[in-house]
Amino acid sequence: MYIKRNISWDIILRYGWKNLIFFTLYALVIFGVYYGLDWTFIDLPFQPLTVIGIAVSFYIGFKNSQSYDRFWEGRKIWGGIVNYSRTWGIRVLAFVKSDDPQADKKMQEQMILRHVAWLNALRVQLRQPRSWSIKEGKAVERVFDKHGERNISCNEAYHFVSMREFSDLKKRVNPATHLVKNQALDVTKLREDGVIDGFQEIQLQAVLEEFYNLQGKCERIKNTPFPRQYAFFSKVFTWIFVLLVPFGLLNVFEAHNQDFGVDGMDWLIFLQIPFSVLISWIFTTMEIVGDNSEDPFEGRINDVPMTALCRTIEIDLRDMLDEQELPEPVKPKDNILY
Repeated sequence: MYIKRNISWDIILRYGWKNLIFFTLYALVIFGVYYGLDWTFIDLPFQPLTVIGIAVSFYIGFKNSQSYDRFWEGRKIWGGIVNYSRTWGIRVLAFVKSDDPQADKKMQEQMILRHVAWLNALRVQLRQPRSWSIKEGKAVERVFDKHGERNISCNEAYHFVSMREFSDLKKRVNPATHLVKNQALDVTKLREDGVIDGFQEIQLQAVLEEFYNLQGKCERIKNTPFPRQYAFFSKVFTWIFVLLVPFGLLNVFEAHNQDFGVDGMDWLIFLQIPFSVLISWIFTTMEIVGDNSEDPFEGRINDVPMTALCRTIEIDLRDMLDEQELPEPVKPKDNILY
């Protein structure tokens, strides 16, 4: 998640430099053909382009709205994970009590740290790219590659579970699912050993059920691509419009020059080209914004900051265990909070 109030020009140019160069060269070529070859017939009335532009604006607006809904739903799900993680911590500490305080402390640490393992395993699972994941340019991809957020999911559990449990996780397709399963087995064993009663078992199992619900909601967003008919045709319609814009501006500025008796060559050099580039850049940028909000768990600039949320939960849970040396909160990298 990008946290700087104003987006830096470095980020803007990383996403848009190719388009800016293309639009500039494209407008120059059309201008050269119009005047150099005297192909004055290639100009188009701007009124039809205005209608197309309005239609494209509505289409992009709809796509961006639905894309943002996916991001916001993902953020709400992780807000639920934060809340239920704290609930899990206080219930484990309150319920797991017997005549052996040392054994209780060991079990409490095991169940709470295993939950931290689940958080991180889920985070990395969600960040694995799919076939439909957005492909950025090399300049943008270098920002993410150097931060190394895409690891094998079970590896994130290494520091929080026993070696025996970790060895089992490496064989699993969905490590996060098995971590919650192991929690449920421990809860059942505590009930059988008489450490907790039936009501407390139900309370703990209810929280685990909610973890499965929240994980399933994340997986639903991750494994369901944004409807391609909206994403694909939004891009097609946008590019049709921006490729026609220079032809329409030829007509606009030529008519303007004739009305006011100004030399057309000078005005078109300074107006047709920059205005064409500006309009094209605005529309393609709106299209890119929608693309970057489709999949909120990719670990990109505008995605849900799952790494920071996992660390926040870990700090809270370790603090509940009265640990003295707590990990530091995750800090932004290049103004991006992961």
